[in-house]
Amino acid sequence: MTATAPVAERPAKEPKQPKRQQRFNEGTGRLAATLLSPTMLVLALVVLFPIISALRESLFTSGDKLDANGFIVKGTTFVGLDNYAAIFKGDTGHRFWNAFYNTTFFTVICVVLETILGVAMALIMHKAFKGRGIVRASILVPWAIPTVISALLWKWIFQADGIANTLIGTQVLWSTEGWQSKASVILADTWKTAPFIGLLVLAGLQTIPAEVYEAAKVDGASVWKTFTRITLPLVKPALLVAVLFRILDTLRIFDLPFVLVGAHKDSVESLSMLAYDEAFNTRYGPAAAYATVLFVYVAVVAYAFVKLLGADVIGEARVKKPGGGGGKRWRKKQAVQGSGAGVGAVASGGGAL
Repeated sequence: MTATAPVAERPAKEPKQPKRQQRFNEGTGRLAATLLSPTMLVLALVVLFPIISALRESLFTSGDKLDANGFIVKGTTFVGLDNYAAIFKGDTGHRFWNAFYNTTFFTVICVVLETILGVAMALIMHKAFKGRGIVRASILVPWAIPTVISALLWKWIFQADGIANTLIGTQVLWSTEGWQSKASVILADTWKTAPFIGLLVLAGLQTIPAEVYEAAKVDGASVWKTFTRITLPLVKPALLVAVLFRILDTLRIFDLPFVLVGAHKDSVESLSMLAYDEAFNTRYGPAAAYATVLFVYVAVVAYAFVKLLGADVIGEARVKKPGGGGGKRWRKKQAVQGSGAGVGAVASGGGAL
């Protein structure tokens, strides 16, 4: 008979200790609040307080008025929403809608032209060639010039005996009412601010690895397919931020048409110019109402742009879970941003490229 050796008992597994939940460090929270308090105080003084003051001012009207008994009443009078209602009535309403149309027209035309030229400038500045530094500096010079100085420069160009009329061989009164005043503002604004979009797009182009383009070239991708399938998707975040900034800036356009063409010109009067004119004539209540309407218009456009096109202005606040509501969009974005996935997509369709 053979004796079997006793089998040693396996040691029982120690029970896993539950993970300790990380508690919020109150000391860190206080430190963060202390460090952020100066910034929040400055923002409250320069942003929040003026907005509240403008909203309050828009509910009042100032100046001399006659009361029900025929006596003159001086000072400010609470009128509620009358200043807003008066915006859309009679001659005031006609002037408002004209300024609203001009503001929207300049925003759409200028931003489209600036985006096309800005992307072209970025592609040129991104290439390696002799004298690239000089080309980059010359392209960025218009953006460095103050807007008022740029407007004065173009005003000199568009004079009756200026360079513009000499080049086209005819006499055009650029600063009078008509299409020519709109064209002068569009040309001057595009010349000045297209380099801004080019600069931001150039920063996005420099983050794209060179191996991506090499792989696309090996797969037989054409120049156009490389641009539409690789360059544009990977540079889209920077491009959307640049376009958003230009939209917000053009919606508030004031100094360029004011200096270049002049005030009280229906062809170029914007909402900012209209609000300035009311304030200049000491009608502070209507001026605040115009400014508030413009503020709401800009906020709505910015919100719609961010929501519809997904412009990442301040960076991703959180990473969405793949199983959540934004999972598909999150995975799609990660696939586009991954250079390997982008090259694989081009390589799989190499025959059609």
